[in-house]
Amino acid sequence: MIPPHGPYLLVNGLRTYYEVHGRGTPVLLLHGGLDTIEPFRAAFLPALARAHRVVLPERRGHGRTADLPGPITYDLMMADTIAFMEALLPELRRCDIVGWSDGAIIAMLVAIRRPELVNRLVLISANYEPEGLRAELRAAIPGWTADTFSDRMPAAYRRLSPDGPEHLPIVLEKMKRLFLQEPRLTLADLDRIVAPTLVMAGDDDLVESDHTLRLSRALRQARLAIVPGGSHELPLDQPEAVTALILDFLDG
Repeated sequence: MIPPHGPYLLVNGLRTYYEVHGRGTPVLLLHGGLDTIEPFRAAFLPALARAHRVVLPERRGHGRTADLPGPITYDLMMADTIAFMEALLPELRRCDIVGWSDGAIIAMLVAIRRPELVNRLVLISANYEPEGLRAELRAAIPGWTADTFSDRMPAAYRRLSPDGPEHLPIVLEKMKRLFLQEPRLTLADLDRIVAPTLVMAGDDDLVESDHTLRLSRALRQARLAIVPGGSHELPLDQPEAVTALILDFLDG
């Protein structure tokens, strides 16, 4: 059985923090870039955990999971995620995956590389190439510092990271390179995703709306949900609407 709360699991040489909540069919929640699992607590975790066994890992350089030397890439985080899932089998065999932003990108990569591990996908604010992000965002990324963000991100890093607050600029530089250079998925790559998928975004997202539309059209079994008044922080902006969409898709 998966332990019920907060252990660490050693995968790919990475001491990965994770939590498990609830009972039922497994759902893997993958948080956004430069974030932690904390926003999921206030968003849709309580409702999901009433009907599902919800598993929430924190990736390398995020939250309570330490960084490792070298760059952070989506392929590397995908490999970490697959190793994490395999370490928890059979509980996570053919589980549903809900990913937000970077978490959604990793969910797509897992579904392409290891389709037998994935039942259903929910992709929130996903881009499959850097050019899918708004041009003004891509222009701003090189100048980002910790002071660029609302206090939530840097405060969470300084409070939770085992690397200490002085490591934040190092992780931030790694993530800036990642956002500008990756992912590099083609429409042919997306066609390899066979899992039924809910593609969700806000109508004021940082991902261009036509990019989200192309993503949904490239998938074999996709449902598209554009949430009015939603930003890239959609799960925090409108947690009730996001929760209802997720539960209707996973359980409907």
